[in-house]
Amino acid sequence: MRYELHYWDGLPGRGEFIRLALEEAGLTYVDVAREPAEQHGGTKAMMAPMKDRHTAYIPFAPPFLKAGDLLLCQTANALLYLGDKHGLAPSDEQGKYWAHSLQLTIADYVTEAHDTHHPLSTNLYFEDQKPAAKQRSAAFLEHRVPKFMGYFERVLAQNPAGDTWMVGDSRSYVDLSIFQIVEGTQYAFPLGVESFDDVWPRLAALRDRVRELPRIAAYLESDRRIPFNESCIFRHYPELDQKGLATGGKK
Repeated sequence: MRYELHYWDGLPGRGEFIRLALEEAGLTYVDVAREPAEQHGGTKAMMAPMKDRHTAYIPFAPPFLKAGDLLLCQTANALLYLGDKHGLAPSDEQGKYWAHSLQLTIADYVTEAHDTHHPLSTNLYFEDQKPAAKQRSAAFLEHRVPKFMGYFERVLAQNPAGDTWMVGDSRSYVDLSIFQIVEGTQYAFPLGVESFDDVWPRLAALRDRVRELPRIAAYLESDRRIPFNESCIFRHYPELDQKGLATGGKK
């Protein structure tokens, strides 16, 4: 199977959730936008399926994954496929769709995290909406981070197989995605979530557990891992960070 990941070069973004799954499964893949143009790579090649005037299957936006002749649009959809094909999700029906529902909840969180720095419009620069961004970020830290992280902490605690993994008794793509949003939140709001490990200890332990998976550890040390930056979803703007605001109700 030839896998092609179509996502922007230089951005972790939503594409990173798929990269983590591809890496943990030990799969060979092409990150199209990061390949040289002479090797049919680059931004133009990455966007080509979106501009195809003949196909019935038109991606709305990156990321999307090509698995041979199969086109998988939307992050959660691509992960549903990879989880099923490569042992990154439970094999039973309930477990498979439970993992998928958690991934969709993660997608909701990612959208809200993005909107902290672009609360009015993606067509405006951050500097053009800074007052609104400050207000949105404060509400995100005080109310939305605790709501989401508290929920994920509870999912871990109530997993019948134990609180090691989010779904079932082995690692899944959901664990990889939780790792990414925890890392991203701590990058964007180091002061706001300074008590993260104390407030949500199970999630903190899961973050560390994923980081130590051999394939993930190797990936994180490689040049394939794109660092968080201020052009992506999780951005660190000091003026949006407020000390100790996300406490999960613990003062």
